[in-house]
Parts: sequence; C-alpha cells; structure tokens
Amino acid sequence: MVTYGTPNYQEVNPTIFNIVTFPFLFGIMFGDIGHGSLLLMFSLYLCFKDANKINSYLKPFLKVRYMLLMMSFFATYCGFIYNDMMSIPLNIFGSCYVKKPGSTT
Repeated sequence: MVTYGTPNYQEVNPTIFNIVTFPFLFGIMFGDIGHGSLLLMFSLYLCFKDANKINSYLKPFLKVRYMLLMMSFFATYCGFIYNDMMSIPLNIFGSCYVKKPGSTT
C-alpha cells in the first residue's frame, strides 16, 4: 500500500471521506457566525447565479462552490455553538453558572 497516489484495486479511496470531513473540521476551526454567514452568502451567490453570467474573476470559485457552501454552513453552525460573532462573544443561550452572593469573582 502506497501512501500517496491513486488507490489500487480493492483499496479504499479516501477522497469520499475527505469531502465530508474537511468542511466540518474547517467549521470547527473557523467557527464564527459573522464570517461564516458572509462566506455563506458568497457561496449561495455562486450556487444560484447562472455560471455563464458570472464575472471572469469569480470563475475559479465555480469549481469549489459546493465545498464553500458546506464549509460556510459548518462555520456558521459552530459559531452558534461557540457563541462567537466577529470575534465578539455573545450570550445567546445564557449560562448555567450562578454567581454566589458575596464572591468577588
């Protein structure tokens, strides 16, 4: 078995696993509501716009538009879990911790 190259007969092709896991791991790393939603709007624009009407400088993004869509969705989702928007912490879900009376911290 070779580490790099095309898989031989009866070997598992890791591309299928990478297509699914890479956007999720990107979302875990990049988890931010604001930046993720900006990337989501850009990728939705690429997905719904006619490929013939897109400007020449956006043509390279057409090949990876669905990957960008999944990456931006997971980034926004993890941003809600992390309560983080544009590097500013949010208090959307509240806290389960209660400050004890008389404590200074």
